[in-house]
Amino acid sequence: MRVVKKRKFKEAFQLWWLIRLLKLFFLMEQHLLKIKHINYPKGQFIMSMWHRHQCLTYGIKDKNKFFALISASNDGEIIAEAAKVLNIQSIRGSSGRRGVAASLELIEKLKEGNSAAIMVDGPKGPMCKVKDGIVNIAKLTGVPIIPAYWTSKDKTFFTFNTWDKFQVPIGFCRSVAIYGEPVFIPENITKEEMQAKCIEIEKSMKKLETDLNENYEKYLKS
Repeated sequence: MRVVKKRKFKEAFQLWWLIRLLKLFFLMEQHLLKIKHINYPKGQFIMSMWHRHQCLTYGIKDKNKFFALISASNDGEIIAEAAKVLNIQSIRGSSGRRGVAASLELIEKLKEGNSAAIMVDGPKGPMCKVKDGIVNIAKLTGVPIIPAYWTSKDKTFFTFNTWDKFQVPIGFCRSVAIYGEPVFIPENITKEEMQAKCIEIEKSMKKLETDLNENYEKYLKS
């Protein structure tokens, strides 16, 4: 029993330090990261993002009316707690843990007029495959889905060797975020049509990736 308590205390202490270090990093990085937005959405929206692009939430323009759905894991706790210094609000949950409660909470926030971001291939993949959670939430709220893609060609934009190839700017970094056309989900959509919408969103995000890679310099200077 003593070993278990010691281990729990050690894990909690490590978590406490990681959160504070990440908060410090976020506070510094918000002054060093420059994001050029292309076709940033107007009005209320649900942003469809890849799990590796979580740091794109740095660039959200109206954080007071925005919520990010972040997993209920320890990694998610570190990110969610640290993101508070940037006024990024979060709802904790994923398909594996607290999923239903998180979805209901997010639906309530959207019905109140807020916007949201969902990492559509999280929390464990497969990488760059859209799951149907975002489609179901859009169906129940009537809020359009906006596909998004983000990248940088600066050397300070690092890609980690994780399942999702997580990307994070470290130090001064110029980047470009591009947003697609809204995808509306009808209230009476069938299961088969929901899967088709997932494919449509996935194709839109891959199209944005191609567009951004081909026109990156032009967008950066625009």
